[in-house]
Order: sequence, then structure tokens, then C-alpha cells
Amino acid sequence: MSASEPLTRARDSCCYRLPMPQLSVNIDHVATIRQARYRGTKDYGEPDPLWAVHEVQLGGADGVTVHLREDRRHIVDRDVERIRDSCRVRFNLEMAATDEMVGIASRVRAHSAMLVPEGRTEVTTEGGLDVRGQVPRLRDVVSRLRAAGCIVSAFIDADPAQVAAARDCGFDVCEVHTGPYASAFIEAGGDFRKPNLANALRLVQDAGSLIVAAGMRFNAGHALNYANVGPIAASPGVCELHIGHAIVSRAIFVGLRAATREMVGLVHTPGMGEIDAQD
Repeated sequence: MSASEPLTRARDSCCYRLPMPQLSVNIDHVATIRQARYRGTKDYGEPDPLWAVHEVQLGGADGVTVHLREDRRHIVDRDVERIRDSCRVRFNLEMAATDEMVGIASRVRAHSAMLVPEGRTEVTTEGGLDVRGQVPRLRDVVSRLRAAGCIVSAFIDADPAQVAAARDCGFDVCEVHTGPYASAFIEAGGDFRKPNLANALRLVQDAGSLIVAAGMRFNAGHALNYANVGPIAASPGVCELHIGHAIVSRAIFVGLRAATREMVGLVHTPGMGEIDAQD
């Protein structure tokens, strides 16, 4: 293998073979604010997540992500239908691997469907999907979603065994869970001379290399924000980042369009790729 082959393979695996990662904005927490007041009523209330779709598109987002949870705690079915009809960029539906959700993703023609684990008591997704432990079932789910025209993604931990299982199931994409990296960033104060942070970044990047080598797209997401996103965006072969809470949080102060535009700038012009720990 030549020295340039891994980089060529990484570029070829990227969405549309662009030289920079894409940004998909998760707008779930716009619905969280709405549901804090209007859940359980006949009034859908405000803020309307559909308005958020228009704002993030005007801010330069490459995609829109929503997670339709089984308990409908924020995004609800009506939101999915309206957003899919109005979205003019890639529409990514996060979902549990259930028959109900497969049916919804197939009916609305989601551009991509990302399978994630769900827990009723969790505040947000707490870990990657155990693909390795349910290969036969997930192989069937992937097949059905692909038959409906969806690009199918697995949200996984940075674990080589999970990457291999995702390949065996036929997934098109693996999104690496960056929560541990984000936690290490806080603990180290963003100092990449600290081994725990450098190692956490390396785990994400090593998983990404395996994903690319397996012929899948390498995406990343979870707990990424304006301070920690740069090194992930600069990771070799990364195709797309999914970011939500940080953008919606900043939008309270600067507006959603501006908050999106700021993150687009960081993701589309990444810095700080390979970082070595120092004593």
C-alpha cells in the first residue's frame, strides 16, 4: 500500500467526495422547548421545529437531523412529516431499530436513517448501538431501510468489533460516538498535551480509519460544541458531523441562523488534526 492510499480511500468514502466534512444540525431541542409547555395538549405551540429547519438551512447547514423517539418526548410524528416535506438539504432520521420506526422512515423517504439505542430514562443517548450483539436482526433492518431508498447509519462506540459488525450488517455509514472525547476535553481543559484527551481523540480517529477501510462512511457526533469540534472535524476521512444541543443553546443568544453559520465555519474549515500527547 502506498503512503497516499489511505488518504485517497478516505476521500473517496466521503459524502460527495468533498474535501471537508459536512454539518447536519439536530433540531430536537427546539421541540424540547415547545414540549416543556405544550406536551399533552391539542395545541402544537411554539417554537415550531419547522421554523428551525428554514433557519439552519439559511445558516448553511448541509443537513437536518431529528430523532423520533419511541416516547415522542420532543419531536413528534407531525414534525417528521412536515420537516421532510420542507427540507431542502439532507434529512436524517435518528431512530430505534423497531418495526414502527422502519415503517415511518420508509414512508417519509428519509435520505438517511441512523439507528441508535434508546432508554426511556436517559436524558440523551448514552452510548453506541450494540451492533455486534444483534447482527441477524440488524441485518434485516438495514436491508429493509435500504430497500426503501435510505442510506443506513449505525451510531457506535469507537470499538473495532462494532465497526466489523456494522460492515457485516451492510450499514452504509458508522457514526462514531464522540461523547467520551467531549468528556476528556472538559477534564483536560482542552489541552491536548494531556494523554487522556489525546488518546480519546485517537480512539475516534482510529475507529474512523477502520470504517473507511471497511468501505463505509465515517461520521461523528454527540456532545460536540464550538470549543471541541475542530480536531474531530479535522480527522482524516470524516464525512459528516451531527451537532444539535450546542447550536440550539447558542441560538438563545445569537439566533439559530447565526449559530448555525458559526458552526458551519468551524466544520468546513477544520484545524488541529493529528495531535500527539506530550509529557
